[in-house]
Amino acid sequence: MNFATDANKEIDVGSSYEMNDLERNSKDLKSPSKNLSSDYYVDIDSHASEEVLETKLNLFNRIAAGLSAETKGIEPITDEEKNDASLLNAASMWFSANMVIAAYAIGGLGPLVFGLNFGTSTLVIIFFNILGLLPVAFFSIFGAKLGLRQMVLSRFLIGNSTARIFSVINSVACVGWGIVNTVASSQLLNMVNQGPHKCPLWAGCIVIIGATILITFFGYRVIHSFEKWIWVPNFACFLVIIARLAKSGNFSNGEWTSGPTTAGNVLSFGSAVFGFATGWTTYAADYTVYMPRNTNKFKIFFSLVAGLSFPLFFVMILGAASAMGAVNNPDWANYYSENGMGGLTYAILVPNSLHGFGEFCCVVLSISIVANNVPNMYTIALSVQAIWAPLAKIPRVFWTMAGNFATLGIAIPACYFFDTFMEYFMDSIAYYLAIYISIALSEHFIYRRSFEAYNVEDWDDNSKLPIGIAGCCAFGVGVIGVALGMCQTYWTGQIGRLIGEYGGDLGFELGAGWSFIVYNLVRPLELKYFGR
Repeated sequence: MNFATDANKEIDVGSSYEMNDLERNSKDLKSPSKNLSSDYYVDIDSHASEEVLETKLNLFNRIAAGLSAETKGIEPITDEEKNDASLLNAASMWFSANMVIAAYAIGGLGPLVFGLNFGTSTLVIIFFNILGLLPVAFFSIFGAKLGLRQMVLSRFLIGNSTARIFSVINSVACVGWGIVNTVASSQLLNMVNQGPHKCPLWAGCIVIIGATILITFFGYRVIHSFEKWIWVPNFACFLVIIARLAKSGNFSNGEWTSGPTTAGNVLSFGSAVFGFATGWTTYAADYTVYMPRNTNKFKIFFSLVAGLSFPLFFVMILGAASAMGAVNNPDWANYYSENGMGGLTYAILVPNSLHGFGEFCCVVLSISIVANNVPNMYTIALSVQAIWAPLAKIPRVFWTMAGNFATLGIAIPACYFFDTFMEYFMDSIAYYLAIYISIALSEHFIYRRSFEAYNVEDWDDNSKLPIGIAGCCAFGVGVIGVALGMCQTYWTGQIGRLIGEYGGDLGFELGAGWSFIVYNLVRPLELKYFGR
Protein backbone atom coordinates (compact mmCIF):
# COMPACT_ATOMS: atom_id res chain seq x y z
CA MET A 1 0.00 0.00 0.00
CA ASN A 2 1.28 3.46 -0.83
CA PHE A 3 0.77 5.28 2.45
CA ALA A 4 2.66 8.28 1.16
CA THR A 5 -0.16 9.25 -1.22
CA ASP A 6 -2.48 10.70 1.42
CA ALA A 7 0.39 12.29 3.28
CA ASN A 8 1.58 14.04 0.12
CA LYS A 9 -1.87 15.54 -0.28
CA GLU A 10 -1.62 16.79 3.29
CA ILE A 11 1.76 18.32 2.56
CA ASP A 12 0.32 20.17 -0.42
CA VAL A 13 -2.59 21.47 1.65
CA GLY A 14 -0.34 22.66 4.42
CA SER A 15 2.60 23.97 2.44
CA SER A 16 4.27 27.20 3.54
CA TYR A 17 3.50 28.86 0.18
CA GLU A 18 -0.24 28.31 0.55
CA MET A 19 -0.22 29.36 4.20
CA ASN A 20 1.63 32.57 3.40
CA ASP A 21 -0.83 33.25 0.61
CA LEU A 22 -3.76 32.60 2.93
CA GLU A 23 -2.36 34.90 5.60
CA ARG A 24 -1.70 37.63 3.03
CA ASN A 25 -5.25 37.39 1.69
CA SER A 26 -6.60 37.38 5.19
CA LYS A 27 -4.82 40.67 5.97
CA ASP A 28 -6.13 42.22 2.79
CA LEU A 29 -9.67 41.17 3.59
CA LYS A 30 -9.45 42.82 7.02
CA SER A 31 -8.18 46.06 5.56
CA PRO A 32 -10.50 49.14 6.03
CA SER A 33 -10.57 49.51 2.26
CA LYS A 34 -12.48 46.27 2.02
CA ASN A 35 -16.19 46.66 2.59
CA LEU A 36 -16.80 43.34 4.37
CA SER A 37 -18.71 42.48 7.53
CA SER A 38 -16.94 41.58 10.78
CA ASP A 39 -18.51 38.11 10.68
CA TYR A 40 -16.68 37.42 7.46
CA TYR A 41 -13.40 38.50 9.04
CA VAL A 42 -14.01 36.05 11.91
CA ASP A 43 -14.65 33.22 9.43
CA ILE A 44 -11.38 33.93 7.64
CA ASP A 45 -9.43 34.05 10.93
CA SER A 46 -11.03 30.82 12.09
CA HIS A 47 -10.26 29.07 8.82
CA ALA A 48 -6.65 30.23 8.92
CA SER A 49 -6.23 29.06 12.53
CA GLU A 50 -7.64 25.64 11.69
CA GLU A 51 -5.27 25.34 8.74
CA VAL A 52 -2.27 26.24 10.93
CA LEU A 53 -3.33 23.70 13.58
CA GLU A 54 -3.91 21.01 10.97
CA THR A 55 -0.50 21.69 9.45
CA LYS A 56 1.24 21.35 12.80
CA LEU A 57 -0.55 18.09 13.57
CA ASN A 58 0.17 16.70 10.13
CA LEU A 59 3.88 17.06 10.79
CA PHE A 60 3.67 13.61 12.42
CA ASN A 61 1.95 12.19 9.38
CA ARG A 62 4.52 13.74 7.04
CA ILE A 63 7.35 12.22 9.06
CA ALA A 64 5.55 8.85 9.14
CA ALA A 65 4.80 8.95 5.42
CA GLY A 66 8.40 9.81 4.65
CA LEU A 67 9.39 6.63 6.48
CA SER A 68 6.69 4.59 4.67
CA ALA A 69 4.68 4.23 7.88
CA GLU A 70 0.91 4.01 8.13
CA THR A 71 -0.87 7.37 8.45
CA LYS A 72 -4.44 6.07 8.53
CA GLY A 73 -6.44 6.64 11.72
CA ILE A 74 -9.91 5.49 12.74
CA GLU A 75 -11.68 6.52 9.54
CA PRO A 76 -13.06 3.53 7.57
CA ILE A 77 -10.73 1.68 5.22
CA THR A 78 -11.95 2.00 1.63
CA ASP A 79 -12.15 -0.83 -0.88
CA GLU A 80 -9.18 0.66 -2.77
CA GLU A 81 -7.07 0.48 0.39
CA LYS A 82 -7.99 -3.14 1.16
CA ASN A 83 -5.01 -4.92 -0.35
CA ASP A 84 -3.99 -7.47 2.32
CA ALA A 85 -5.61 -10.74 1.25
CA SER A 86 -3.28 -12.96 3.29
CA LEU A 87 -5.00 -15.25 5.77
CA LEU A 88 -1.52 -16.14 7.02
CA ASN A 89 -1.01 -12.52 8.07
CA ALA A 90 -4.24 -12.57 10.04
CA ALA A 91 -3.47 -15.88 11.78
CA SER A 92 0.23 -15.28 12.46
CA MET A 93 -0.61 -11.95 14.12
CA TRP A 94 -2.06 -13.73 17.13
CA PHE A 95 0.15 -16.81 16.80
CA SER A 96 3.20 -14.72 17.69
CA ALA A 97 1.42 -12.47 20.19
CA ASN A 98 0.56 -15.53 22.28
CA MET A 99 3.79 -17.51 21.79
CA VAL A 100 5.33 -15.49 24.62
CA ILE A 101 6.39 -15.84 28.21
CA ALA A 102 3.28 -13.98 29.41
CA ALA A 103 1.07 -16.91 28.31
CA TYR A 104 3.61 -19.30 29.86
CA ALA A 105 3.21 -17.47 33.18
CA ILE A 106 -0.59 -17.80 33.06
CA GLY A 107 -0.27 -21.57 32.67
CA GLY A 108 1.93 -21.76 35.74
CA LEU A 109 -0.81 -20.33 37.96
CA GLY A 110 -2.75 -23.62 37.95
CA PRO A 111 -0.33 -25.72 40.03
CA LEU A 112 1.54 -22.94 41.86
CA VAL A 113 -1.30 -20.60 42.89
CA PHE A 114 -4.48 -22.66 42.70
CA GLY A 115 -3.06 -26.04 43.74
CA LEU A 116 -4.32 -27.96 40.69
CA ASN A 117 -2.45 -30.91 39.26
CA PHE A 118 -1.16 -30.97 35.68
CA GLY A 119 -4.13 -32.89 34.26
CA THR A 120 -6.74 -30.57 35.76
CA SER A 121 -4.73 -27.51 34.72
CA THR A 122 -4.56 -28.79 31.15
CA LEU A 123 -8.32 -29.35 30.94
CA VAL A 124 -8.97 -25.85 32.31
CA ILE A 125 -6.48 -24.33 29.86
CA ILE A 126 -8.13 -25.99 26.85
CA PHE A 127 -11.75 -25.24 27.80
CA PHE A 128 -11.38 -21.62 28.92
CA ASN A 129 -9.03 -20.76 26.06
CA ILE A 130 -11.61 -21.97 23.56
CA LEU A 131 -14.22 -19.86 25.33
CA GLY A 132 -11.95 -16.81 25.19
CA LEU A 133 -10.51 -17.05 21.68
CA LEU A 134 -13.79 -17.56 19.77
CA PRO A 135 -14.89 -13.89 20.17
CA VAL A 136 -11.49 -12.71 18.93
CA ALA A 137 -11.80 -14.83 15.80
CA PHE A 138 -15.41 -13.74 15.27
CA PHE A 139 -14.86 -10.00 15.54
CA SER A 140 -11.88 -10.26 13.21
CA ILE A 141 -14.42 -10.95 10.44
CA PHE A 142 -15.90 -7.48 11.01
CA GLY A 143 -12.62 -5.79 10.14
CA ALA A 144 -12.63 -7.31 6.66
CA LYS A 145 -16.36 -6.93 6.01
CA LEU A 146 -16.81 -3.37 7.25
CA GLY A 147 -13.32 -1.82 7.27
CA LEU A 148 -13.92 -0.40 10.75
CA ARG A 149 -11.53 -0.44 13.69
CA GLN A 150 -12.80 -2.37 16.70
CA MET A 151 -13.59 0.63 18.91
CA VAL A 152 -15.37 2.42 16.05
CA LEU A 153 -17.26 -0.75 15.19
CA SER A 154 -18.31 -0.84 18.84
CA ARG A 155 -20.45 2.26 18.29
CA PHE A 156 -22.78 0.04 16.26
CA LEU A 157 -22.52 -2.96 18.57
CA ILE A 158 -22.87 -1.51 22.06
CA GLY A 159 -24.09 2.03 21.41
CA ASN A 160 -22.29 5.30 20.81
CA SER A 161 -22.02 6.41 24.44
CA THR A 162 -21.09 2.96 25.74
CA ALA A 163 -18.46 2.54 23.03
CA ARG A 164 -16.68 5.69 24.15
CA ILE A 165 -16.62 4.41 27.73
CA PHE A 166 -15.07 1.18 26.49
CA SER A 167 -12.58 3.19 24.40
CA VAL A 168 -11.35 4.85 27.59
CA ILE A 169 -11.11 1.50 29.40
CA ASN A 170 -9.35 -0.06 26.41
CA SER A 171 -6.80 2.76 26.31
CA VAL A 172 -6.01 2.22 29.99
CA ALA A 173 -5.84 -1.55 29.43
CA CYS A 174 -3.37 -1.18 26.56
CA VAL A 175 -0.97 0.78 28.76
CA GLY A 176 -1.60 -1.46 31.77
CA TRP A 177 -0.82 -4.70 29.97
CA GLY A 178 2.21 -3.05 28.40
CA ILE A 179 3.48 -2.18 31.88
CA VAL A 180 2.90 -5.69 33.30
CA ASN A 181 4.60 -7.31 30.31
CA THR A 182 7.55 -4.92 30.35
CA VAL A 183 8.15 -5.30 34.08
CA ALA A 184 8.07 -9.11 33.93
CA SER A 185 10.51 -9.22 31.02
CA SER A 186 12.83 -6.69 32.66
CA GLN A 187 12.98 -8.83 35.78
CA LEU A 188 14.00 -11.85 33.70
CA LEU A 189 16.68 -9.82 31.89
CA ASN A 190 17.91 -8.66 35.28
CA MET A 191 18.62 -12.26 36.31
CA VAL A 192 20.89 -12.96 33.33
CA ASN A 193 24.65 -12.41 33.61
CA GLN A 194 24.68 -12.08 37.39
CA GLY A 195 27.38 -9.74 38.62
CA PRO A 196 28.40 -6.11 38.22
CA HIS A 197 27.45 -6.06 34.53
CA LYS A 198 23.93 -7.44 34.76
CA CYS A 199 21.13 -5.53 33.07
CA PRO A 200 19.47 -3.03 35.46
CA LEU A 201 15.68 -3.13 35.67
CA TRP A 202 15.32 0.35 34.18
CA ALA A 203 17.55 -0.61 31.25
CA GLY A 204 15.47 -3.70 30.59
CA CYS A 205 12.35 -1.50 30.38
CA ILE A 206 14.07 0.75 27.85
CA VAL A 207 15.10 -2.23 25.72
CA ILE A 208 11.57 -3.68 25.66
CA ILE A 209 9.80 -0.39 24.95
CA GLY A 210 12.44 0.70 22.45
CA ALA A 211 11.89 -2.46 20.42
CA THR A 212 8.12 -1.96 20.65
CA ILE A 213 8.41 1.61 19.33
CA LEU A 214 10.42 0.45 16.32
CA ILE A 215 7.59 -1.86 15.26
CA THR A 216 4.46 0.08 16.22
CA PHE A 217 5.57 3.37 14.69
CA PHE A 218 5.31 1.93 11.18
CA GLY A 219 1.82 0.53 11.64
CA TYR A 220 -0.21 -2.24 10.08
CA ARG A 221 2.12 -3.61 7.39
CA VAL A 222 5.29 -3.75 9.48
CA ILE A 223 3.40 -5.16 12.47
CA HIS A 224 2.09 -8.06 10.38
CA SER A 225 5.53 -8.66 8.85
CA PHE A 226 7.10 -8.72 12.31
CA GLU A 227 4.48 -10.99 13.85
CA LYS A 228 4.67 -13.43 10.93
CA TRP A 229 8.14 -14.68 11.96
CA ILE A 230 8.93 -13.60 15.52
CA TRP A 231 7.33 -16.77 16.92
CA VAL A 232 10.14 -18.94 15.51
CA PRO A 233 12.90 -18.17 18.08
CA ASN A 234 10.34 -18.17 20.89
CA PHE A 235 9.05 -21.59 19.87
CA ALA A 236 12.61 -22.91 19.71
CA CYS A 237 13.30 -21.71 23.26
CA PHE A 238 10.12 -23.34 24.55
CA LEU A 239 11.26 -26.61 22.97
CA VAL A 240 14.51 -26.24 24.92
CA ILE A 241 12.47 -25.83 28.12
CA ILE A 242 10.60 -29.05 27.31
CA ALA A 243 13.88 -30.92 26.86
CA ARG A 244 15.39 -29.59 30.07
CA LEU A 245 12.19 -30.22 32.03
CA ALA A 246 12.07 -33.84 30.83
CA LYS A 247 15.75 -34.40 31.63
CA SER A 248 15.47 -32.88 35.11
CA GLY A 249 13.02 -35.54 36.28
CA ASN A 250 11.10 -32.97 38.31
CA PHE A 251 7.84 -33.23 36.41
CA SER A 252 4.94 -35.30 37.67
CA ASN A 253 1.20 -35.14 37.09
CA GLY A 254 0.34 -34.67 40.75
CA GLU A 255 -2.66 -35.92 42.69
CA TRP A 256 -6.18 -35.60 41.29
CA THR A 257 -8.52 -33.81 43.68
CA SER A 258 -12.21 -32.98 43.77
CA GLY A 259 -14.77 -31.21 45.91
CA PRO A 260 -15.93 -27.58 46.39
CA THR A 261 -12.44 -26.20 46.99
CA THR A 262 -11.08 -27.74 43.79
CA ALA A 263 -14.14 -26.42 41.94
CA GLY A 264 -13.44 -22.94 43.25
CA ASN A 265 -9.80 -23.16 42.21
CA VAL A 266 -10.81 -24.38 38.74
CA LEU A 267 -13.11 -21.38 38.32
CA SER A 268 -10.44 -18.93 39.50
CA PHE A 269 -7.75 -20.39 37.26
CA GLY A 270 -10.22 -20.52 34.39
CA SER A 271 -10.99 -16.84 34.85
CA ALA A 272 -7.30 -15.98 34.47
CA VAL A 273 -6.98 -18.15 31.36
CA PHE A 274 -10.15 -16.69 29.82
CA GLY A 275 -9.03 -13.13 30.52
CA PHE A 276 -5.73 -13.65 28.73
CA ALA A 277 -7.23 -15.42 25.71
CA THR A 278 -10.11 -13.03 25.17
CA GLY A 279 -8.01 -9.95 25.93
CA TRP A 280 -7.62 -9.39 22.18
CA THR A 281 -11.38 -9.09 21.58
CA THR A 282 -11.40 -5.30 21.74
CA TYR A 283 -8.45 -5.23 19.31
CA ALA A 284 -9.62 -7.89 16.84
CA ALA A 285 -10.94 -5.90 13.85
CA ASP A 286 -7.91 -3.56 13.91
CA TYR A 287 -5.76 -6.26 12.32
CA THR A 288 -8.05 -7.38 9.49
CA VAL A 289 -9.36 -4.02 8.20
CA TYR A 290 -7.12 -4.12 5.12
CA MET A 291 -8.43 -7.51 4.04
CA PRO A 292 -10.80 -7.38 1.01
CA ARG A 293 -14.52 -7.38 1.82
CA ASN A 294 -15.12 -10.47 -0.28
CA THR A 295 -12.73 -12.60 1.78
CA ASN A 296 -14.57 -15.70 2.91
CA LYS A 297 -15.72 -15.11 6.49
CA PHE A 298 -15.41 -18.79 7.42
CA LYS A 299 -11.80 -18.83 6.23
CA ILE A 300 -11.06 -15.76 8.34
CA PHE A 301 -12.74 -17.26 11.39
CA PHE A 302 -11.09 -20.68 11.28
CA SER A 303 -7.69 -19.22 10.35
CA LEU A 304 -7.87 -17.04 13.44
CA VAL A 305 -9.04 -19.96 15.60
CA ALA A 306 -6.00 -21.95 14.46
CA GLY A 307 -3.64 -19.01 14.93
CA LEU A 308 -4.92 -18.42 18.45
CA SER A 309 -5.47 -21.91 19.77
CA PHE A 310 -2.10 -23.59 19.11
CA PRO A 311 0.14 -21.07 20.93
CA LEU A 312 -2.34 -20.63 23.78
CA PHE A 313 -2.67 -24.36 24.35
CA PHE A 314 1.01 -25.13 23.82
CA VAL A 315 2.57 -22.36 25.90
CA MET A 316 0.10 -22.45 28.79
CA ILE A 317 0.28 -26.23 29.10
CA LEU A 318 4.08 -25.98 29.11
CA GLY A 319 3.79 -23.35 31.84
CA ALA A 320 1.67 -25.74 33.91
CA ALA A 321 4.20 -28.56 33.37
CA SER A 322 7.08 -26.29 34.45
CA ALA A 323 5.10 -25.25 37.51
CA MET A 324 4.70 -28.92 38.49
CA GLY A 325 8.50 -29.11 38.37
CA ALA A 326 8.64 -26.25 40.89
CA VAL A 327 6.13 -28.07 43.10
CA ASN A 328 8.52 -31.03 43.24
CA ASN A 329 11.84 -29.15 43.43
CA PRO A 330 12.44 -26.74 46.36
CA ASP A 331 15.23 -24.89 44.53
CA TRP A 332 12.96 -24.15 41.58
CA ALA A 333 10.22 -23.15 44.01
CA ASN A 334 12.59 -20.61 45.62
CA TYR A 335 13.40 -19.09 42.23
CA TYR A 336 9.66 -18.81 41.56
CA SER A 337 8.90 -17.17 44.91
CA GLU A 338 11.59 -14.54 44.29
CA ASN A 339 11.03 -13.77 40.62
CA GLY A 340 7.80 -15.46 39.50
CA MET A 341 7.73 -17.46 36.27
CA GLY A 342 10.77 -15.57 35.03
CA GLY A 343 12.69 -16.97 37.97
CA LEU A 344 11.38 -20.47 37.29
CA THR A 345 12.40 -20.19 33.63
CA TYR A 346 15.89 -19.19 34.74
CA ALA A 347 16.02 -22.13 37.18
CA ILE A 348 15.13 -24.60 34.41
CA LEU A 349 17.56 -23.24 31.82
CA VAL A 350 20.63 -21.90 33.62
CA PRO A 351 21.93 -23.32 36.97
CA ASN A 352 22.94 -26.99 36.72
CA SER A 353 21.61 -26.91 33.20
CA LEU A 354 22.64 -25.03 30.03
CA HIS A 355 24.46 -22.10 31.69
CA GLY A 356 25.45 -19.59 28.97
CA PHE A 357 23.11 -20.99 26.32
CA GLY A 358 20.33 -21.08 28.92
CA GLU A 359 20.91 -17.39 29.61
CA PHE A 360 20.71 -16.71 25.88
CA CYS A 361 17.32 -18.47 25.80
CA CYS A 362 16.17 -16.34 28.74
CA VAL A 363 17.10 -13.19 26.83
CA VAL A 364 15.20 -14.38 23.75
CA LEU A 365 12.11 -15.19 25.83
CA SER A 366 12.23 -11.86 27.64
CA ILE A 367 12.46 -9.98 24.34
CA SER A 368 9.60 -12.12 23.03
CA ILE A 369 7.18 -10.01 25.02
CA VAL A 370 7.56 -7.33 22.33
CA ALA A 371 5.28 -9.49 20.16
CA ASN A 372 2.64 -9.17 22.88
CA ASN A 373 3.26 -5.47 23.49
CA VAL A 374 2.95 -4.49 19.82
CA PRO A 375 -0.84 -4.98 19.54
CA ASN A 376 -1.30 -2.99 22.76
CA MET A 377 0.72 -0.04 21.55
CA TYR A 378 -0.86 0.01 18.08
CA THR A 379 -4.44 -0.30 19.30
CA ILE A 380 -4.05 2.34 22.01
CA ALA A 381 -3.78 5.01 19.31
CA LEU A 382 -7.03 3.88 17.68
CA SER A 383 -8.78 3.61 21.06
CA VAL A 384 -7.81 7.14 22.06
CA GLN A 385 -8.93 8.52 18.71
CA ALA A 386 -12.30 6.80 19.15
CA ILE A 387 -12.98 8.49 22.50
CA TRP A 388 -13.68 12.02 21.22
CA ALA A 389 -13.68 13.61 17.76
CA PRO A 390 -10.95 16.24 18.50
CA LEU A 391 -8.59 13.46 19.60
CA ALA A 392 -9.06 11.78 16.22
CA LYS A 393 -7.50 14.82 14.54
CA ILE A 394 -4.18 14.04 16.22
CA PRO A 395 -2.34 11.50 14.04
CA ARG A 396 -2.07 7.84 14.97
CA VAL A 397 1.73 7.93 15.16
CA PHE A 398 1.55 10.58 17.90
CA TRP A 399 -0.75 8.49 20.09
CA THR A 400 1.31 5.36 19.46
CA MET A 401 4.46 7.13 20.61
CA ALA A 402 2.64 8.68 23.58
CA GLY A 403 1.36 5.26 24.65
CA ASN A 404 4.85 3.77 24.50
CA PHE A 405 6.38 6.60 26.51
CA ALA A 406 3.58 6.44 29.10
CA THR A 407 4.19 2.71 29.45
CA LEU A 408 7.92 3.28 29.89
CA GLY A 409 7.39 6.10 32.39
CA ILE A 410 5.23 3.90 34.63
CA ALA A 411 7.02 0.58 34.06
CA ILE A 412 10.39 1.77 35.43
CA PRO A 413 9.11 2.75 38.91
CA ALA A 414 6.71 -0.24 38.83
CA CYS A 415 9.74 -2.56 38.63
CA TYR A 416 10.92 -1.30 41.99
CA PHE A 417 7.78 -0.37 43.90
CA PHE A 418 4.39 -1.60 42.68
CA ASP A 419 4.67 -4.44 40.18
CA THR A 420 2.27 -6.57 42.28
CA PHE A 421 -0.30 -3.79 42.30
CA MET A 422 -0.16 -3.57 38.50
CA GLU A 423 -0.86 -7.28 38.19
CA TYR A 424 -3.88 -6.99 40.51
CA PHE A 425 -5.12 -3.94 38.64
CA MET A 426 -4.93 -5.65 35.26
CA ASP A 427 -6.64 -8.76 36.61
CA SER A 428 -9.57 -6.53 37.55
CA ILE A 429 -9.76 -4.54 34.34
CA ALA A 430 -9.92 -7.74 32.27
CA TYR A 431 -13.45 -8.46 33.54
CA TYR A 432 -14.91 -5.78 31.31
CA LEU A 433 -14.21 -7.95 28.27
CA ALA A 434 -16.92 -10.44 29.24
CA ILE A 435 -19.45 -7.60 29.47
CA TYR A 436 -18.35 -6.23 26.11
CA ILE A 437 -18.67 -9.63 24.42
CA SER A 438 -22.12 -10.25 25.90
CA ILE A 439 -23.51 -6.92 24.69
CA ALA A 440 -21.86 -7.00 21.27
CA LEU A 441 -22.94 -10.54 20.42
CA SER A 442 -26.49 -9.73 21.51
CA GLU A 443 -26.66 -6.73 19.19
CA HIS A 444 -25.27 -8.58 16.20
CA PHE A 445 -27.18 -11.86 16.44
CA ILE A 446 -30.50 -10.63 17.82
CA TYR A 447 -31.00 -7.14 16.37
CA ARG A 448 -28.80 -6.80 13.26
CA ARG A 449 -28.34 -10.42 12.18
CA SER A 450 -26.21 -9.67 9.11
CA PHE A 451 -23.34 -7.46 7.97
CA GLU A 452 -25.70 -5.67 5.57
CA ALA A 453 -27.42 -4.10 8.61
CA TYR A 454 -24.36 -1.90 9.28
CA ASN A 455 -24.17 1.38 7.38
CA VAL A 456 -20.47 2.20 7.51
CA GLU A 457 -21.12 5.80 6.44
CA ASP A 458 -22.80 6.41 9.82
CA TRP A 459 -19.61 5.62 11.76
CA ASP A 460 -19.18 9.22 12.99
CA ASP A 461 -22.77 10.48 12.76
CA ASN A 462 -24.13 10.72 16.28
CA SER A 463 -27.67 11.26 14.97
CA LYS A 464 -27.74 7.83 13.31
CA LEU A 465 -25.73 5.65 15.68
CA PRO A 466 -27.40 3.74 18.53
CA ILE A 467 -27.56 6.06 21.53
CA GLY A 468 -26.17 3.56 24.00
CA ILE A 469 -28.82 3.65 26.73
CA ALA A 470 -29.15 -0.13 26.67
CA GLY A 471 -25.39 -0.55 26.55
CA CYS A 472 -24.76 1.74 29.52
CA CYS A 473 -27.46 0.02 31.61
CA ALA A 474 -26.05 -3.40 30.76
CA PHE A 475 -22.52 -2.25 31.54
CA GLY A 476 -23.52 -0.86 34.96
CA VAL A 477 -25.39 -4.00 35.99
CA GLY A 478 -22.60 -6.20 34.59
CA VAL A 479 -20.07 -4.42 36.80
CA ILE A 480 -22.22 -5.24 39.84
CA GLY A 481 -22.24 -8.89 38.77
CA VAL A 482 -18.45 -8.83 38.46
CA ALA A 483 -18.05 -7.30 41.92
CA LEU A 484 -20.27 -9.95 43.48
CA GLY A 485 -18.67 -12.88 41.67
CA MET A 486 -14.97 -12.05 41.54
CA CYS A 487 -12.39 -13.75 43.74
CA GLN A 488 -9.03 -11.99 43.98
CA THR A 489 -6.51 -11.63 46.78
CA TYR A 490 -7.70 -8.05 47.41
CA TRP A 491 -11.45 -8.62 46.96
CA THR A 492 -13.83 -11.57 47.12
CA GLY A 493 -17.47 -10.94 46.24
CA GLN A 494 -20.49 -12.15 48.21
CA ILE A 495 -21.19 -14.89 45.66
CA GLY A 496 -17.60 -15.80 44.84
CA ARG A 497 -16.76 -16.55 48.48
CA LEU A 498 -19.46 -19.23 48.72
CA ILE A 499 -17.47 -21.76 46.65
CA GLY A 500 -15.03 -23.94 48.58
CA GLU A 501 -12.51 -22.93 51.20
CA TYR A 502 -10.87 -20.09 49.24
CA GLY A 503 -13.76 -19.01 47.04
CA GLY A 504 -14.17 -19.29 43.28
CA ASP A 505 -14.04 -16.57 40.65
CA LEU A 506 -17.41 -16.18 38.91
CA GLY A 507 -16.79 -12.55 37.97
CA PHE A 508 -16.76 -12.84 34.20
CA GLU A 509 -19.66 -15.35 34.13
CA LEU A 510 -21.94 -13.13 36.25
CA GLY A 511 -20.84 -9.97 34.44
CA ALA A 512 -21.61 -11.49 31.04
CA GLY A 513 -24.89 -13.07 32.14
CA TRP A 514 -26.33 -10.05 33.90
CA SER A 515 -25.33 -7.63 31.16
CA PHE A 516 -26.92 -9.94 28.57
CA ILE A 517 -30.24 -9.95 30.44
CA VAL A 518 -30.35 -6.20 31.00
CA TYR A 519 -29.28 -5.34 27.47
CA ASN A 520 -32.02 -7.44 25.93
CA LEU A 521 -34.62 -5.94 28.25
CA VAL A 522 -33.68 -2.34 27.50
CA ARG A 523 -32.61 -2.55 23.84
CA PRO A 524 -36.12 -3.22 22.43
CA LEU A 525 -37.38 -0.14 24.30
CA GLU A 526 -34.51 1.93 22.96
CA LEU A 527 -35.35 0.85 19.41
CA LYS A 528 -39.07 1.50 19.95
CA TYR A 529 -38.77 5.03 21.32
CA PHE A 530 -35.61 6.25 19.56
CA GLY A 531 -35.53 4.09 16.45
CA ARG A 532 -31.80 3.42 16.62
